Amino acid sequence: MADVDRPQIDTTKPSIARVYDAFVGGKDNFEVDRQVLRQIQEIAPEAIEVGRLCRAWLIRVVRFLAGGAEIDQFLDLGSGLPTAENTHQAAQRLNSEAKVIYVDNDPSVAAHGRALLEENENTHFVMADLRDPEAVLRDPLVTKHLDLSRPVGLIQCNTLHHVTDAEDPRRIMQTYVDALAPGSYVAISHLYNPDDGSEFAELAVESQARFNEMMGSCYYRRREEIQALFCGLEMVEPGLTYLFNWWPDGPLLREPDAGAHNLLGGVARKD
Repeated sequence: MADVDRPQIDTTKPSIARVYDAFVGGKDNFEVDRQVLRQIQEIAPEAIEVGRLCRAWLIRVVRFLAGGAEIDQFLDLGSGLPTAENTHQAAQRLNSEAKVIYVDNDPSVAAHGRALLEENENTHFVMADLRDPEAVLRDPLVTKHLDLSRPVGLIQCNTLHHVTDAEDPRRIMQTYVDALAPGSYVAISHLYNPDDGSEFAELAVESQARFNEMMGSCYYRRREEIQALFCGLEMVEPGLTYLFNWWPDGPLLREPDAGAHNLLGGVARKD
């Protein structure tokens, strides 16, 4: 008998989480999701490589937070589907006691989230919408497993560009930031439109149109709009930059693909 409390997975419409899974070469996606990927590949053939670039940035960020920054609790918002390496694996490799709460409102992600609950006592999943920070922050699993009086690593990896201007992503982030203790960190990656007439600006406009045609909400924002999402917090060097320039694991051996210039990311600290 089906569990009526569990949202059903709709395989007839693309899912943001499953589309991203397709972008990073995952297997938890359907033909309708792969159609979106193929549409983007028509204008950005390197889309899969860029997806992997995003995941690599996230893992470097988590290593920094769990390592040198000594963060031992994480709130990963709009976490998406598990891939080769996830926030909890990267964090717990450095600190086995690190606690990680994943938040997502996608039924596909929820199914995997429940599996995480079974395999790792320090990793938990919350079915909630990141656009409702008040609900996320008062969720019983969040209040039980995260101590918000202590520093937290809050992660928004490729999430806020799916929040419309009308939904006010700046207010959403301010609510989260206000709830964080001093010493907390905020990590954000976001699709970027340089808005300068360059080939990268043209690619941003065309990609945004393709995404919105098939998925409904995806916004390439200008640098100052992305920077505002950090709510005035002190940026960790090198600041808001291309993902491939944020503390890479080694020297860049080739020029990054065009699509890699349409993503910015950074980490900031709350004093």
